[in-house]
Amino acid sequence: MSKFKSKKDNALPAVNTASLPDIVFMLLFFFMVVTVMREDTLLIENRLPLADQVEKLEKKYPISYIYAGKPAKGYENLGTEARLQLNDKFADIEDIQAFINSERAAIAREELVDFLTVSLKVDKEANMGIVGDIKKELRKANALKINYSVGTGSALDN
Repeated sequence: MSKFKSKKDNALPAVNTASLPDIVFMLLFFFMVVTVMREDTLLIENRLPLADQVEKLEKKYPISYIYAGKPAKGYENLGTEARLQLNDKFADIEDIQAFINSERAAIAREELVDFLTVSLKVDKEANMGIVGDIKKELRKANALKINYSVGTGSALDN
């Protein structure tokens, strides 16, 4: 008999998992930082007209978006006329005042209520009559800070 036994088990050593929680939390933190949450799901077509002069809105003040355009693919049963979208649902012109009032009520800090800006994102193919109607309802709701969102680039490029 031999004095030394030969090792028959050639299994791999166990993987050290001590640093695994650190890696998981680092990945979690990375994805939390770089992920951008989409505010609204567009139910309308929204091809913005191009602009040659653009001014960026400050994010420190509250901004509410009103979308206008033809219903997107999948919503053709609503017709081909320009429609309004407030948050994630279709709306009528008469719903704008209630929308503005609910947006004001949702602002956490009372001093920012007067700084509410309404940004209109209107499809370039939409009738300008709907923009006039929106502006009239905004005046009734005393929402006088209006921004017209447009695509970037030069209008001369087309």
